[in-house]
Amino acid sequence: MMIRDDINRPQVVAEVTAAFYRYEDALVNNHIKVLDELFWHDARTVRLGAGENLYGIDDIREFRAARPAAGLQRTLRHTRITTFGEDYAVCSTEFTREGSDAIGRQQQTWVRFPDGWRIVAAQVSLMR
Repeated sequence: MMIRDDINRPQVVAEVTAAFYRYEDALVNNHIKVLDELFWHDARTVRLGAGENLYGIDDIREFRAARPAAGLQRTLRHTRITTFGEDYAVCSTEFTREGSDAIGRQQQTWVRFPDGWRIVAAQVSLMR
């Protein structure tokens, strides 16, 4: 049973926050190796995007390899990181891309594995 003390333990929040911003840096700088590292390497990993539905790490890798490296800069706002116990977290944020007023939303589910925090599910959407 989850008790209140299990939610947002400072050390766990710090770990997930560091992983989230490492992901964000890799995303805007197109560091594919780091992006790949931060996703769970499993066929059950899911990434639902604004224009693509990717099921499994192989689909995610193919998408990343084919994605243009330009125009990835963005500004985050309303970022929320909530951890549950020692091994589970949800990260939600809104973003705007450079030169656009369109608001995007991103949500990631992170799980702690023996080799570190990994994204097991992610969703990105754009508001028009």
